[in-house]
Amino acid sequence: MSARVPSGSTVPFTPKPRKRSSSSRLSLNDREYNQFVGTLASVRRVKPNAILEELEQSGEGSALLARADGPTKERSGDRNREALHSRPSTSRADRIPSASSQQPRPSSSSSRFREKETSRPSSSRSTPIASAASVRPEVDNAKKNGKLPERVAQLSLADGPDETEEGRSLDGIPLEMQEAWICEDLLFVLQGVEGSLIRYADDYDPLDGEQASKGARWRVDPSLDPSLLSLVERLLPLATCFTAVETSMDSRNAPEYGMVSHALTSGIRAMLKEYRVLAAQLESLFLSSPTFTLQTLYFHLHPTLHTMSLLAGLCLALETDEAIQDASDASDDDDGLGGMAEELGLGGAGLKGLMKNLNAQEGLIGGGGPVLGGEVLGIICEREATMSGDPTASTLHSTLLLHASQPYFRMLVRWISTGSLSDPFDEFMVKESGHITKGVLESDYTDEYWERRYTLRDGSSLTSSKVGAGKSTPTIGAGVAVARAGTNRLPGGACIPGFLQPWKHKILLAGKYLNVIRECGIEVKKPNEVQDEEGDGMVVLNEPRFYKRIEDAYIYANKTLLKLMVEEQELIPHLRSMKHFFFLDQSDFLTNFLDLAGSELRKPAKAASLVKLQSLLDLAVRNPASSSSNDPYKDDLKVVMQSQKLYDWLLKIVSKTGGLTEDGELDFAMGDGVDHDAQRSDKDKTLYAIDALAFDYSVKFPLSLVISRKTITRYQLIFRFLLHLHHLESALSSMWMEQKTTAWRINTQDPDMEKWKYRVFSLRSRMLDFVRQVLAFATGEVLEPNWKILEGKLGRVQTVDQLLKDHVDFLDTCLKQCMLTTSKLLSIYARLMRTISTFISYQSQLNIVINRFMADPEGESNPKQVAARWSHLQKFEAHFNHNTKLHLDAVTYNAGSENVALLALVTRLHQTTLRI
Repeated sequence: MSARVPSGSTVPFTPKPRKRSSSSRLSLNDREYNQFVGTLASVRRVKPNAILEELEQSGEGSALLARADGPTKERSGDRNREALHSRPSTSRADRIPSASSQQPRPSSSSSRFREKETSRPSSSRSTPIASAASVRPEVDNAKKNGKLPERVAQLSLADGPDETEEGRSLDGIPLEMQEAWICEDLLFVLQGVEGSLIRYADDYDPLDGEQASKGARWRVDPSLDPSLLSLVERLLPLATCFTAVETSMDSRNAPEYGMVSHALTSGIRAMLKEYRVLAAQLESLFLSSPTFTLQTLYFHLHPTLHTMSLLAGLCLALETDEAIQDASDASDDDDGLGGMAEELGLGGAGLKGLMKNLNAQEGLIGGGGPVLGGEVLGIICEREATMSGDPTASTLHSTLLLHASQPYFRMLVRWISTGSLSDPFDEFMVKESGHITKGVLESDYTDEYWERRYTLRDGSSLTSSKVGAGKSTPTIGAGVAVARAGTNRLPGGACIPGFLQPWKHKILLAGKYLNVIRECGIEVKKPNEVQDEEGDGMVVLNEPRFYKRIEDAYIYANKTLLKLMVEEQELIPHLRSMKHFFFLDQSDFLTNFLDLAGSELRKPAKAASLVKLQSLLDLAVRNPASSSSNDPYKDDLKVVMQSQKLYDWLLKIVSKTGGLTEDGELDFAMGDGVDHDAQRSDKDKTLYAIDALAFDYSVKFPLSLVISRKTITRYQLIFRFLLHLHHLESALSSMWMEQKTTAWRINTQDPDMEKWKYRVFSLRSRMLDFVRQVLAFATGEVLEPNWKILEGKLGRVQTVDQLLKDHVDFLDTCLKQCMLTTSKLLSIYARLMRTISTFISYQSQLNIVINRFMADPEGESNPKQVAARWSHLQKFEAHFNHNTKLHLDAVTYNAGSENVALLALVTRLHQTTLRI
């Protein structure tokens, strides 16, 4: 049977199969058979020998090789295997003019087989890639009148001899033949496959992943005509960029690269699909048009070169950071035991991999794992901004950003619409700490449920916009990502795209609010409902319409939660109740409680009965004569005992934090534990129940977000401060009542004793005035005015976070103006309070002195007794005078520099303080 001649209606690279008649079987000659096997091997990415063996086992090989003439039946299987070591070309010798058809030409079969085995094609889309439609008019013109052009019509009908590797030489080959050969080679090379004249560079290994990610390097036959070589070298960068893009796309198909990377890969493959269509049409034009030249090929491919270089640059930017990370990880492979760690049961590669993943998630290693999620979008945005003057680059990056951002968009919309976070690959800007539940609000000083259950991966917050990575080295508990080595870009989901940076806090809060609403049992949208609303179309994230969607979702979630707290959960009445019980604005219940529990409160704190104290408190609060009996939330009030004295605890806190932190808060958890050093040094001192007494207040979720453990601790500090002043005032008043007895009122006719009694009365009176002035200042000029300001803010509040912030700011302002956050003021004030407490406890000794004098005036008038009596009194006077002077000076200094509210206290203290 003679060789098949292509029909006039088809081109050689897309043959139209003939109809098979029932009386004839398909048979192939040697060249057609080898070409058929080589095509199957290329598509399946296997070796040709495997295809040959499969055909022989199935019996199809012998059927295909059956010939009408006898000589073809004498082929042996060995000859077929030898022929398949190289893939025959698409009949280049048949396409050149007949005058030179006998010249030898190189074959590209073996290299094509090898490339097909080691490279995988990928598909993608690109608007800027040169339109393949520009080639179609020339193909259509070539098919006019139903005839193929001259290049195809002159194909030889006879089988030419197979060419060997030794015959690849361009010596003496005419320029037209060289151009035809090099054009065909370029059509292969542009798909990443070696040709016969264009081969891989000697130092390039296609199996080396690092080299392949930068693109294949090519070597052109040096005997090629220089006029052709110049154009070839201009086109080879296109093939290099194409192979780099393909390698990157293949490597980023792994699941660990996340959905954003997969969406980006899909967009690039769509662009590469157009590139392949263009290459196929150029091949068709090459086979059908006699006027096709290397200049024609360059003309059609030149616009594509810039686009492909942009794609390769983007892929290289995605791979560079990972390559740096891999290099740093390689330096950690040595386990220090000569590679025997795994054999010794000390972990080995498995443990190293686990620790590496954990560290990458916590941000403890530079690089933070593969480039994925928000970082991919960030890199595209950075490149788009850098190349904004290039229309092609701008269009390309906008198209890729649209494709890559769709998974990110779906996560974001689900989060702000339902409060549901679905982020299996840590790509989104919001991170969930699942181990933190709303139960921690009852005991945790840091309010972890609200502050750390859902956080931004970059470590920023509303109170401090600084990224955590820039402040200090993170800890495992912090979990703040570290910027990649050599860049300021955070890894993975911690990198928030620039167009979402101004909206990140609203995105976080919208989802947090919806989570609280859902925890309260209120219905919100389900994820599948949001998915149905989204539809199948693509959404542009960096446009005003989408920003409005974020704003609307934030406003809806915020108003819903605010309404839930203020109206349904009655937040403001709860706060008024706390003000009543903790700020003692109507303290008649406290006076009654202190009278009832006086004997119990004089016991050591460990010996006092909380059950008895709670019963007495309930009795005092429910007394119909008390103003607190009408409080609707009096049942939420509880009695607790603290482990330390108030001023010891506060001094410990401010000595370590220096007062308020940079966020304007005190670290209350710092002083809440048991101080063993203080126990050893102060083991002689006993903590009495009156000094450890405090109130607690229990609320349910979601009010526990506002009245949290941290805010209740602030209330307790202010309550204990006021309670101590009330207790001292009551004790000094009781001392005054004792000094109105006959022994103190009668005139002893002894001038020295009368002077001594006058000095005792004067010291007690000045102490009482000091306590009353501080108490009046705290209640009348600190707590009440600030409460009025808070009520005004609560009436105008628009967001839940603003409500939380206003509440905490109110408490911190009260603490500061009550002198409980400044170490110098606090230490002087604490010494002054200890002096007054000691003087009160010395009342019994004063009574003994006066009773002894009344019993034996002459004996108590001797110089020794007189000196001892005055010595104790003068010590109290010296301590009180010294500390009141220091306190007044410190308050005056702070009033002029930091705390203007203390000016009112300065005025009050000037009236009662004795200046020495």
